[in-house]
Parts: sequence; C-alpha cells; structure tokens
Amino acid sequence: MTAGSNNMALNAVHVPDEADGVVVITLNHPPANALSDSLVSDLTAKLETLAKDPDAPALVLTGAGERFFCAGGDMKEAVDFNADAMAGRMKSFHALLRALENYPRPLVCAVNGWCVGGGIEMALFADVVYSSTTARFVFPEIKHGMLPAVKGIAHVREILGDRAARRLLLGGEPIDAFDAKAIGIVDRVVNQDDLLSTALADARKAAATPPAVFAALKRALCSWTAGWPDEEQLRVTVADARTVFLDPAARAARERYNR
Repeated sequence: MTAGSNNMALNAVHVPDEADGVVVITLNHPPANALSDSLVSDLTAKLETLAKDPDAPALVLTGAGERFFCAGGDMKEAVDFNADAMAGRMKSFHALLRALENYPRPLVCAVNGWCVGGGIEMALFADVVYSSTTARFVFPEIKHGMLPAVKGIAHVREILGDRAARRLLLGGEPIDAFDAKAIGIVDRVVNQDDLLSTALADARKAAATPPAVFAALKRALCSWTAGWPDEEQLRVTVADARTVFLDPAARAARERYNR
C-alpha cells in the first residue's frame, strides 16, 4: 500500500483502505518525522474528524521511511520558542494524546524505526503496538532540557510500572525493540518487511468487531474512568449495555456465537 493523492494538510498522510474499514496514517515530516506544531495540529484534527464518523475506521499509525517512526518534539522549532510558546505547544500535544486515547475504534501502531519521547507517548495510547526488529526507543528529554507531557508520563508509569518508567524517563538511555517488548511498550516485534502488513491484518480483524462494543470497552479502559464515583460507573455501564443490546452489529455477533 502506498501513499496516493489523499494527503492530509502539511505533514501527515493518510491512505484509506475503505473496503476493510482501515485507514493508515503516516507521519511524514522529513527527515525524522519530528512533531512540529503543524504535524501535531493536523494529526489531532484528523483523529477528531474520523472519531465523529459513525462508521469510524480502524487506524494504523506509522512513520514514513524506515529510520524513524517519530523523533519526538521538533527541537528546531523549540529553540526559537519562549515560555508562552512552549506552554502552547504542550497544550497542543496534550490534546493529541487525548484524541488518541479517546479514539473509539481500533488503533494499531507500527513503529518502523527510532521512537523518541512523544513518539513513545503516542504509541502507548494505541491498542496494539508492533515494532520492527531495528526500532529503538528513548526518552531523551532529561538530557535536552525538555519535559514530556504529564499525561504521557502518567501513562508511561501506568503501562510500564514505576521502575521501568523511572529508568526510561530519568536515565534518558535508548533500549532496543526486544527490551521494549519485555517492559510493555511493544506487543510484538516483527521484521521490517512484515511490519505494515502485520499491523494492517490486525487492524482489519479488529475493524470487524461490533463498533458499539469496542467503543464501550475502550472508554472503560481509559485511565480517567478509574476516578469516577461508583454511581457514575454504574450509570455508564447501564447506558452502554442498552446501546450494545440495541446495536445491529452487536446483535449479529451474538447470533453468530449462538449458532
């Protein structure tokens, strides 16, 4: 599958695979797919637009080329920022993490090279993360006088545990794909040539699941639901149960199961 004329504005490219209910979003900001302000805003807008569609597709998020999935924040832009501009940049990135977290359909990440800082934060909000054998993962911010987003840091600690999060964030040293799998950043490591096809196959399979069920499960898995009062958890459970019971796709899945 190759990028065609369906280009997102500026830096991100998406290639629809409408027959299978999957859209590939490729971070395309040479040379290292760094998170420029325009890329962050474009990607956030694309995620929010797709999420509003009743037939929202499954997504595969990857990077252009083989050397970088994402080099994290664009340091060339950051050099010229003042404190107010940096604060605005962090607000924009926080909004992107929220859009990833709240995307209601399957989100598969294919890490095809270096995955740096904010790239790791984005990947950890995916439902499944595949990595090439040559990928590398690092949080270099402590060495560069920068900070990751608190939302991202909290999620890193939640997914990886306190010790691994401290080692990565406070040490600032890279790890390879197999170490990333061992601590929980990556679900599966595959050869570079098989990376996108593997991610697409998983996304197509997930796209076939009932949307109402998938969306309800993803919302319940979000970290912010843990802080809901018991009454609110019950209210949402009952509301989701009613929605799923009436959903045609969920009904068809139940009927297939009972045959």
